[in-house]
Amino acid sequence: MAKIYLVASGKGGVGKTTVCANLGLAYAKDGYKVILVDGDIGLNNLDVTLGVEDKVCYDIVDVLEGKAKLNQALITFDDCKNLKLLPSAKVNVSERLKTPMFRRIVDELSTQADYIFIDAPAGIEYGFHRCAQSAQQAIIVTTPHISAIKDADRAIATLSTYSMRGIGIVVNRLRQDLVDKGEILDAESIADLLRCPLYGVIPESDKIGIYSLIEGKTRDKAKQAYYELKENLINGVMINKRVKSKGILGRLFG
Repeated sequence: MAKIYLVASGKGGVGKTTVCANLGLAYAKDGYKVILVDGDIGLNNLDVTLGVEDKVCYDIVDVLEGKAKLNQALITFDDCKNLKLLPSAKVNVSERLKTPMFRRIVDELSTQADYIFIDAPAGIEYGFHRCAQSAQQAIIVTTPHISAIKDADRAIATLSTYSMRGIGIVVNRLRQDLVDKGEILDAESIADLLRCPLYGVIPESDKIGIYSLIEGKTRDKAKQAYYELKENLINGVMINKRVKSKGILGRLFG
């Protein structure tokens, strides 16, 4: 049975889908069987990020409506046989995709993979909860911007009501030069503010942007960061071993 991760964020625009796609690729290229599930009904971008939008014939709603079998909807990758994608619907029919239906699909997929990563909608509305119900652990993606940190805090607080085995954060698009100047927080401080383990840090990169992947022979630091994130998750290693924050969130967000 697969380990099932929710990849979520409190707000849009933090690179959540890119993190989900690249993390799945990192696992698959290391020999693990990975299935990515696009849980953002009507606003799906995971197929676009992975460059396979032209391969989409059926989606998750087609499976639910009996128009296609689950394996017919799964997209395989010519250059990465261990990776598969279950695309989302391109029209907003979210109300037709109930939480138990979504969970049945994820449970069925879990027999075919080592890892499943669910790309949840931004925010904490119904689609977020539908995806969270099917996951065992959660990765919250944020950036060093105050608005993103605030919204990540709300997402973490919401997920704390679920029986998750673990909730941690990934700080995306970190610019070390701005950290050194004191213009933005470093990743460890963000984790302290959120009182949450830090799974990984993805530096800002021109080579791996919103719709770019960790493919090719580039030695870009962001590419290496994704493989380090994968190793941290597999080995249970957190970048910050302890959380020191006491009331900082209240002072920052108050």
